[in-house]
Amino acid sequence: MKKIMFVASEAVPFIKTGGLADVVGALPKCFDKEYFDVRVIIPKYQCMKEEFKNQLQYVAHFYMDIGYRNEYVGILELEYEGIHFYFIDNEYYFSGYRPYGDIRFDLEKFAFFSKAALSILPVIDFKPDIIHCHDWQTGLIPVYLKDQFQLGDFYREIKSVITIHNLRFQGTWDVKTVREITGLPDYFFTPDKLEAYKDANYLKGGIVFADAITTVSNTYAEEIKTEFYGEKLDGLLRARANSLRGIVNGIDYDEYNPATDPYITKTYDAKTFRKEKVKNKTALQRDLGLETDPKKMMIGVVSRLTDQKGFDLVSYIMDELCQDQVQIVILGTGEEHYENMFRHFAWKYNGKVSANIYYDEAMSHRIYASSDAFLMPSLFEPCGLSQLMSLRYGTLPIVRETGGLKDTVEPYNEFENSGTGFSFKNFNAHEMLATIRYAEKVYYDKKREWNKMVDRAMARDYSWNSSAKQYEEMYNWLIGY
Repeated sequence: MKKIMFVASEAVPFIKTGGLADVVGALPKCFDKEYFDVRVIIPKYQCMKEEFKNQLQYVAHFYMDIGYRNEYVGILELEYEGIHFYFIDNEYYFSGYRPYGDIRFDLEKFAFFSKAALSILPVIDFKPDIIHCHDWQTGLIPVYLKDQFQLGDFYREIKSVITIHNLRFQGTWDVKTVREITGLPDYFFTPDKLEAYKDANYLKGGIVFADAITTVSNTYAEEIKTEFYGEKLDGLLRARANSLRGIVNGIDYDEYNPATDPYITKTYDAKTFRKEKVKNKTALQRDLGLETDPKKMMIGVVSRLTDQKGFDLVSYIMDELCQDQVQIVILGTGEEHYENMFRHFAWKYNGKVSANIYYDEAMSHRIYASSDAFLMPSLFEPCGLSQLMSLRYGTLPIVRETGGLKDTVEPYNEFENSGTGFSFKNFNAHEMLATIRYAEKVYYDKKREWNKMVDRAMARDYSWNSSAKQYEEMYNWLIGY
């Protein structure tokens, strides 16, 4: 039996700010239980839902030295959907209203969390073959493993993996402060270890010291070795290319299932979508005050409204796009100028554009189920989950060919009758507009071809099972099976 310990700053259903939580909550359930014992360590945040906090069982507590401090480490546990979750308790660090806040304090909080995650292993009597770390918040774990924890026999054989969910976030601060916070010796703060451009960098430490590095799609794994996408770590990632691989994220196929989804007006599946899917559209049109017309093409957007997601392209062509026979439904929050831009167009093109500047799980499901196409023109996208959800609901993605979008959406080819969506290559507003208009043409003039594409989209399997198999292969390779 191989033992794997996931360590992360968030996991559904306990705490979520983004896609990382979906991965850490869903992936451990998909490993073959006969061969893998996979467990998870996350912080015990004060802002977790009460229903979960009330179920936690106390295991033990002790005090731990870190930097110049001596800190309380409490351990609680809960078995949820067959997976053991351990929660590290320390009210000083984890009592805020949100999991993240002030970066200086976050750096101290996650240095504590990383060292505590290693320190509790003998106490819970679990010696993993591999510790699987996620993002900069756990970047110090491979570093500590190579430093203070090498002295005890218990830790000597343990391997580490780090998964980069988004390279843009690295956890950096000045060297002097980080040295005090972490208690790591001076020789770790050199350009070949934790130091990068005069600062200390948690994620860099993880990339340097981990035994293997993964990221969340094949294309992103290639892209981050280039200067444009590499966020100043491309040289290091090229140097470690032999240890780097891309494994695409999945989505929870029970939660996102148009045949059983409680949030949508009319359930449907691959056999019945031709008749039933449209009933979701007309219901949403009525509820959002759009013109009720089952034949009109609806384009959905569910996203954080930020530069990364390509909304500067959208704002540039929005007036032109609104001259077409389309309706556009937006759901999400983000940068104020994008929020106001969508509000403006919803006012200007009343009945055509609906701007829902908030986030709501039920509404997101309704948009995936109701729309004909889903727009996702990202500047960069490590994996992306929205396009996987829209494929599952038979809503054809229109995406830019980057990262996971390129790996998961096959562009329509009218000569070979293949494809599951539409894509454009350059980060260019009119190239995007031309692609949207091409999609409109197929939707209105070649309905049979469109429906065949929906068939293919709904037949694709982006559940967690195939990703789990690739992680299993990597674990076996690392352990030496």
